[in-house]
Amino acid sequence: MVLNLKGLTRWSEAPARDVATATTPKINMVRGLAARMTTPLLPDDYLKMLNPLWTARELRGEVVDVRKETDDTATVIIKPGWGFAADYQPGQYVGIGLRINGRWHWRSYSLTSVPKRDKKLISITVKATPEGFLSTHLVNGVKSGTIVRLASPKGDFAMPDPPPAKALFVTAGSGITPVMAMLRSIAARGQSADIVHIHSAPTAGDVIFHDELQTLHDGRDDYRLHLQLTDTAGHLDFGGLDDIVPDWRDRPTWACGPPAMLDTIEKVWTDAGVPADRLHMERFVIARTDKGGEGGTVTFALSDKSVDVDGATSLLEAGEKVGIQMPFGCRMGICQTCVLPLESGHVRDFRSGTEHGEGDRIQTCISAVSGNCTINV
Repeated sequence: MVLNLKGLTRWSEAPARDVATATTPKINMVRGLAARMTTPLLPDDYLKMLNPLWTARELRGEVVDVRKETDDTATVIIKPGWGFAADYQPGQYVGIGLRINGRWHWRSYSLTSVPKRDKKLISITVKATPEGFLSTHLVNGVKSGTIVRLASPKGDFAMPDPPPAKALFVTAGSGITPVMAMLRSIAARGQSADIVHIHSAPTAGDVIFHDELQTLHDGRDDYRLHLQLTDTAGHLDFGGLDDIVPDWRDRPTWACGPPAMLDTIEKVWTDAGVPADRLHMERFVIARTDKGGEGGTVTFALSDKSVDVDGATSLLEAGEKVGIQMPFGCRMGICQTCVLPLESGHVRDFRSGTEHGEGDRIQTCISAVSGNCTINV
């Protein structure tokens, strides 16, 4: 009887086993049973017709507001849909996918919201840069009500809970964003930590969250801000760090900013004999797919065929365009029938935003080329 019950459970869950959910996994038993009656669709596929956030096929969010922080920076506030777990750590980043002119563009941005708070909203703060196609659109073009794709929060650059007794933050430019989430979370939790924060920007007007940082500096005894305004004072001289924070060698340090600054910090800390586990760094790199959107050339090696497709076309559809019979079942990422190894290149999962590389096993029905790739079909 036990075996039969287990078998019934597996049969009930099967159609929705791989559907992400932030709630108890047992919810997929209900989805699975309903899917047996609505095959090949899940109930989510009908619900999203009523509300685009009511789907567990992929993580989605709706842009609620866009607030200017500086001339070239804005905070984008997003209401996540089903399946988004709000228990991320301050300092982690989230993947954002936005369709622009028929192509999906993806990039990861640090979360600046407080986990499990902010009325179930999340926020990212984005700086528009000439080489950043998506960042420029988010700052200057995205409208309230826009539906975006989300990838689950990730990253090791995070503040523990509770925070250390004392810490040093070293940031520059948009490197302030993950640290802002840490500062806000400490304040929201009613915690205290002896924090010295060194932040560099060209002018006071370029300092993201300037007023909020100044309020923390003026209102908290456990937070001290040192602003390095580079247009007038030049870049920070790490040789004079003792003058700003004499005990910097003893403080766990979180640093985020331009590569040159982080390279210098890494060398200074190493030369000073600071243990490696006391220095945490986050390097911002413009995502390859942010420079022009996804898409590229898919090569089917065994068939000796290639096709150029955009980032909204699945690999399965790309193969069918050139007459290749590829394995498939549900065409929705559930049944695993379409799984193939990726010979070379990169692809991105429609649902999660996860990028896969050479050697990974991928689901062709829910993966799009990200650059160029080769599959042995």
